[in-house]
Amino acid sequence: MRDDIVEVRAVDPQQMEGLKAWGWVSYVLHLIVAVAAVVPSAQPSIVLLVIALVIDLVKRSDATGTWQASHFSWRIRSVIWAGILYLITAPLWLLFFFPGWIAWVVISIWFLYRIVRGMVAMNKNQAIQA
Repeated sequence: MRDDIVEVRAVDPQQMEGLKAWGWVSYVLHLIVAVAAVVPSAQPSIVLLVIALVIDLVKRSDATGTWQASHFSWRIRSVIWAGILYLITAPLWLLFFFPGWIAWVVISIWFLYRIVRGMVAMNKNQAIQA
């Protein structure tokens, strides 16, 4: 099978709607965290991000072979990469406040972009293209 072709399996329409609903819950939780990350002094609990990540990890296997599988992977990768980048740039906060702040703003904007891009594709019932 070629890498650019997604194998689609037959799934009950009700199951597809359920997966989409879980996807929207996850996207909204990610969006709340992403927007708050770029708005000064608006920091929701990291618990929202963990809840969204757990939803994605648990439901991802249910979406295997559907267009929605790409969204679960997209959100998981977004959180993991953002977390790694935040950890890597955390020492900048200790050494120099301004570079640390700039780095975290850039990471937060990137994370917000990925969540909005995923939401747009989900709204169109399309797989997200990496």
